[in-house]
Amino acid sequence: MTYAHWLQDFETEAERRRQREDPPWERGARLHPDVAKSIQRFQVGEAGDGANLIAKAAGDDTYLAAVKLFVAEEQNHARMLAGLLAAANVSTIPGHWSDTVFVKLRRALGLRLELMVLLIAEVVALRYYRALRDGTTDPLVCQVAARILADEERHVPFHCHRLEIGFRALRKPARAAVLGAWRILLLGVAVTVAADHGPALHRLGVGRVVFVAEVLTEFEAALARIRGEEARPKPRYLPKRARPRGLF
Repeated sequence: MTYAHWLQDFETEAERRRQREDPPWERGARLHPDVAKSIQRFQVGEAGDGANLIAKAAGDDTYLAAVKLFVAEEQNHARMLAGLLAAANVSTIPGHWSDTVFVKLRRALGLRLELMVLLIAEVVALRYYRALRDGTTDPLVCQVAARILADEERHVPFHCHRLEIGFRALRKPARAAVLGAWRILLLGVAVTVAADHGPALHRLGVGRVVFVAEVLTEFEAALARIRGEEARPKPRYLPKRARPRGLF
């Protein structure tokens, strides 16, 4: 796909979002305290203004327009998560240390590093929102998680496309070194998220080790895209439980 194709994809989704009704917040939601705390932290991570990324994307008007629409989708995720928390009578939080670290790391260097760090967050989000969608029986939680997950499944290949172009200039030894360091960073993030959100993941029926393993699998599929290889099949996840353990 070209940037023009991505821009059209984001514009189509933006129009569809404008025409689609919001989830029925008035129905309310039931969130276990562990899950509520986890959603609060993810809501903070989705709430950035994207100004730094937008500034770095300048130079290609089509790519810049697509990035702005990507940021708008992320901000909509933050809005929906805030709505979900409000429906469960849970407040949002002003910040979290994990988001602060991610923001500082993303802003450290240029666009490529920012996208590399951002892609880590996106593949972690893929597994998290899938767990949130499949690990609860609450209709509102399922609906919000499903909407966000659908967006994240588009965001990963979008960033992979830009990174694939960016990595072409690197020689093989340099590329191998960067990918190795990237994998180590991803592993550290996945383990940290699994530990920090472990109680919530347990409530959603996903063990910490399983979560980390499946994030790594998602990341390897993304790397295959960046290397220009055919994406590997998505991992098979555990079937949805009839009723998650202790969710309510």
